[in-house]
Amino acid sequence: MSGGPKSANLVQSESLVSRAEREALLRHRAVTLWLTGLSGSGKSTLARALERALVARGVLAYVLDGDNVRNGLCADLGFSPEDRAENIRRIGEVARLMNDAGVIVVTAFISPYRADRARARALLPEGDFLEVFVDAPLELCEKRDPKGLYRKARAGEIAEFTGVSAPYEPPDAPELRIATGTRTLDDCVSELLGFLVARGTIPAAR
Repeated sequence: MSGGPKSANLVQSESLVSRAEREALLRHRAVTLWLTGLSGSGKSTLARALERALVARGVLAYVLDGDNVRNGLCADLGFSPEDRAENIRRIGEVARLMNDAGVIVVTAFISPYRADRARARALLPEGDFLEVFVDAPLELCEKRDPKGLYRKARAGEIAEFTGVSAPYEPPDAPELRIATGTRTLDDCVSELLGFLVARGTIPAAR
C-alpha cells in the first residue's frame, strides 16, 4: 500500500485550464458519488442507471465499477484489508483527477471499511465526496446473489467475503441513504437526481 511517492524528485505541474473553466464549459459541477454497500445491494445497477440518466440530461458522468477496476488498474490486488485499502486509495485518486476534468464520477464499490472511505473523502476537496449508502439487508443480497458469490463464500470457496467471512461497516453519516431493497430502480435514480439538483451540482430538468 502506498504511503506517498517513492521519488523525491517530483514537481507538481499545474494546468493552464482551471477546474472552474471546465465546469463552466460543461454547465455542471463535478463531484464523486461514492456508492457503498454489500455485494448484491444494487450498487452497479444503480450507478449505471444514474450514469444513463445524467448523460441524457447533458451531464458528463462516468461509472467506476469494482470488477472493471480490478481487471485493470487494480489487477494486482487481492481482498485482504491491506489490498482493499489500496484499491480504494487508487480509486479515490482516479476520482479526484476525473473531477478535476469536470466529470461527475459515480463509483460502485463495496468499500467495506469506514477508514478507507474516509481516506478517499480526504483526497477530494470539501463537499466533492458524496457518500451514498446503498442499503439492502444481507438476507436480500444473499437471495439475489447475481454472481453466485454468496453461495461460493458459504461453501468456503471464497475467503474474506464481505458479509460472510469479512465485515461490512455501514456509513455513520452518509450524505444519502438509498433503500434499494424496498424501492424501484426508477425511484432510486430519481432521488439521486433530485439530490444533485438540490445541491446545485446539476441543473434542473427542462
